[in-house]
Amino acid sequence: MKQLILGGARSGKSLLAEQRAAASGLRVIYLATAEAGDDEMALRIAHHRQRRPADWGCAEETLQLAARLRELAAPDTCILVDCLTLWLSNLLFAGQSAKQAEAGDVIDCPLFQNETSALIELIPQLPGQLILVSNEVGWGIVPMHPVSRLFADEQGRLNQRVAAVCEQVTLVAAGLPLSLKSPADKA
Repeated sequence: MKQLILGGARSGKSLLAEQRAAASGLRVIYLATAEAGDDEMALRIAHHRQRRPADWGCAEETLQLAARLRELAAPDTCILVDCLTLWLSNLLFAGQSAKQAEAGDVIDCPLFQNETSALIELIPQLPGQLILVSNEVGWGIVPMHPVSRLFADEQGRLNQRVAAVCEQVTLVAAGLPLSLKSPADKA
């Protein structure tokens, strides 16, 4: 099964994803997209590491997520990707998107377009289970800064595209999961 778990910051989405991965009964690989660019992020990463079982595999990928998933996926494996939000941010800043938005230019980022399209095309084809974690960032005010607006817009679009190709979508708020889409919905 392919599933997307959405929520705000500290909503409990990662914990729910970890619980579902553990309950899968499969070999689990935690695929991290974050980089420890500062002390605060290093603490967040350490917190996630301490919470995970020691027998889980761990891989990292900051840009080429589809290629890494293709490499790791297997019928006996559950891959937990945490998170699409940081991956999207990595893509926007690795290319020229953030600079273009800052300058008020039209955004044309082949890296971003190619990588997000590759992920959407790959998700339904992967063997095994896949759990994707992402932030829901669209419920606040429209950001004032052009780069922040670009990020919020693209995060919303990415979440919609991923949700469309996943069999299960769950929103987490205050630690409580709310099913938005499930395999039973098709029956």
